[in-house]
Amino acid sequence: MAIFLPGLYEGGAERVMLHLAEAIAAKGIRVDLVLVRAEGPYLPLVPKNVRLVDLHASRSILSIFPLIKYLKQEKPDTLLSGLFTNVIAVLAGLLTGKNPRIVICEHNTLSVQVENNTTDYRFRSMPLLTRWFYPRADAIIAVSEGVKSDLSSYANIPESRIMVIYNPVITPELIRKGKEKPVHPWFKPGKPPVILAIGRLVSVKEFATLIEVFSRVRKRIKARLMIFGEGPERNNLERLVHDLGLDSDVLLPGFIENPYPFLSHSALFVLCSRHEGLPGVLIEAMAFKVPLISTDCPSGPREILEGGKHGRLIPVGDLRLLEGAILDGLERKIPRPKKEAWERFGLDQAVDQYLTVLFPA
Repeated sequence: MAIFLPGLYEGGAERVMLHLAEAIAAKGIRVDLVLVRAEGPYLPLVPKNVRLVDLHASRSILSIFPLIKYLKQEKPDTLLSGLFTNVIAVLAGLLTGKNPRIVICEHNTLSVQVENNTTDYRFRSMPLLTRWFYPRADAIIAVSEGVKSDLSSYANIPESRIMVIYNPVITPELIRKGKEKPVHPWFKPGKPPVILAIGRLVSVKEFATLIEVFSRVRKRIKARLMIFGEGPERNNLERLVHDLGLDSDVLLPGFIENPYPFLSHSALFVLCSRHEGLPGVLIEAMAFKVPLISTDCPSGPREILEGGKHGRLIPVGDLRLLEGAILDGLERKIPRPKKEAWERFGLDQAVDQYLTVLFPA
């Protein structure tokens, strides 16, 4: 089988696909990881039991012919695609006579994503392309019930055609990495509590909002904020930190391969996004029993936190409630998640479900 992605960038979906590739290959199934271009910070994490195939295309749309050539030469039984390559995967399948089996996985709430990216050519064409190509896939997977409902409505696909499989976020390797001690002076005994956030530095993640709210919290409680990730908003966020006089209490270390020691030792994890699909980092934080605060954005957080059972849900854009929730978290008024909260997101369960879709009897 083959897994088809744009690249291995610092997103949760890419990490999930690497988990899947490794686990499926461990069952004795040959797995090719086919990339539009072999680049991104996760490239060194490609498992040794997975073959990397680089199509050397400068953009996803230009990978169609190299992908067709690969399919004809290698003849994989199944092609699993995710992210911006879903339409390309279906088109390639049609042009090769529906061979191999084409399975697409939607990780995002498409209607919201398109609405928030009207100036990007990829999203301007998304409504038409999704409605035309997605129904022609052999199988469709959504990473959450919210994504499934949105995709069904947005692309006019019957919900019966879409199967929900939660991302395999919790792995033994994840738990092992989280047991390491964070190497940073902020995490030494006796230091102020650290609030943690993780994600690409893009506007949809609303890190600017988090920094502004933290500046209010900081006036009442001694604390620090650390945001892991890289992206185009770095300069704007650094300028905001400086303008608010928070240089000594807010840190943007960039992307790091193993944020889990920091995550497991943080006092609070906050997700401020305007929209998500199924934010894996929220699940990871839950597995380390970190008190959680998340915006109630479409569509994953409410589903992950089961309506607020495992953490605090805040309406998108409500800065006052977000400030109050962070203060409550720092004062230990938000309970830590219990094991039952993250058992749904284990690797073995997800892999078994994927195999039933990828290789139907």
